[in-house]
Amino acid sequence: MIHLHKKRWFKTLTLFIMIFLLILLISATNFIFDPIFKYMGAVAIPIIGAGVLFYLTKPVVRILDKYKVHRVFSIIIVFLLLSLLIYLSATYIAPIAQKQFSNLIDNVPGMVEGAQDLITYWQSNQDALPAGVDDTINNITSNLQSYVETATSFLFGFIGQLISFVFAIVLVPFFLFFMLKDGEKFAPFITQIFSEKKADNIKSLLHKLDDALTSYIQGQLIVSFSIGVLLFIGYLIIDLPYALTLALFGMLMCVIPFIGPFISVIPAIIVGFFQDPMMAVWVGIIMIVAQQIEGNLISPNVMGRALQLHPLTIITIILAAGSIAGFLGIVFAVPFYAVVKTIIVHFYQTYVESQESKKDALI
Repeated sequence: MIHLHKKRWFKTLTLFIMIFLLILLISATNFIFDPIFKYMGAVAIPIIGAGVLFYLTKPVVRILDKYKVHRVFSIIIVFLLLSLLIYLSATYIAPIAQKQFSNLIDNVPGMVEGAQDLITYWQSNQDALPAGVDDTINNITSNLQSYVETATSFLFGFIGQLISFVFAIVLVPFFLFFMLKDGEKFAPFITQIFSEKKADNIKSLLHKLDDALTSYIQGQLIVSFSIGVLLFIGYLIIDLPYALTLALFGMLMCVIPFIGPFISVIPAIIVGFFQDPMMAVWVGIIMIVAQQIEGNLISPNVMGRALQLHPLTIITIILAAGSIAGFLGIVFAVPFYAVVKTIIVHFYQTYVESQESKKDALI
């Protein structure tokens, strides 16, 4: 008699069927889960923001723990350091960046007019231009202003989302305080209802997740900050206008893995081109140099433990997350994928080890 329930393919098929039925059940009872999802969405930004700061400030708390500083006083020191950083940024960086950004927006119509004149001049000196190419250029030229307006509206829409994000992070300090104070109690609280063997397995999983998130968050932000500083220095050397604003934009975009550096350099190339075509070339060279320094010196030292993902996987994840959740989806897609991957790999390894243990017991 064939026991199908013991076959691996049957177990896998049953698992997929159960997952499909669960998804179908959730979609059929959406009226029950909809308020829950809305509540989760409301608290997601404060929790994520506090989580990022938790992994950034955790090393400071651990250093203070070594010197026997009380945890509450350690947290107060962390908050003072964060407040000092915010104060310095608001006092010395924000006003300059705001002024440069306003000047950049004011100069956009002039850049558009210059681009139209350049295209018109180029067309007038091309006698053998194919009709299809000429029609395409005319279409782009006639709609260039609308393209710029669309891009500008997208930019202001992004700024509006950013402002909403800023209001949402008012709750971040409260979440951060309790994460730093009681974070070490999370694993024992979760595992207390399980048997000793299962509790050890869950503790191992939580340790892997903590290690993966620590490596990724700390590493990615350090890399982004380093690239932003390198870009700013390079832009100052070539005397690129709006250097601080463009460098800050590059720093923000470099939070996105793999494709972030390519996005970050586009505005700088455009601004440089309208100053001098050769300056656009220098902007590209600066980005290449910054990427080489980051890839050969910074990343190997600060992201050595981070999960290694194939670039095609990263691009696919980012595109899917961007279409679903916008900019925040793009930023948090890769760490979310890393968490899911860590969970799946852990339980698969646990399953393999259990099967090997059964075989050894039979022998």
